[in-house]
Amino acid sequence: MKTILTVDDSPSIRQMVKLTLSAAGYQIAEAANGAEGLAKAKSTPIHMVITDLNMPVMDGLTFIRELRKLPTHRGIPIVFLTTESDGDIKRQAKEAGATAWIVKPFQQEQLVTVVRKVVGP
Repeated sequence: MKTILTVDDSPSIRQMVKLTLSAAGYQIAEAANGAEGLAKAKSTPIHMVITDLNMPVMDGLTFIRELRKLPTHRGIPIVFLTTESDGDIKRQAKEAGATAWIVKPFQQEQLVTVVRKVVGP
């Protein structure tokens, strides 16, 4: 079973992601901000990351940059799940190492489709 790390400061978003992806057969690890996400990524074998952009302590862009510095996490798919749709921020996210982008509020089927596409069933 593949493990997906969801990093979001909103408990309700983490819960929705967990319910959606658990039902699709994935195991979920959760973190409330980028710093917590980085610690989880170092201690838990993960296959993919879904992260918010705007979070306290460490934002999503910083989190991705830090995660990509870890040799074991360079190739892990990272999907941004955020309310932001600004082109400049998308460009920065791509440069930092983001694989895909989903704008909140998201459709559950859309999330499952993207996850299956980037990490497999």
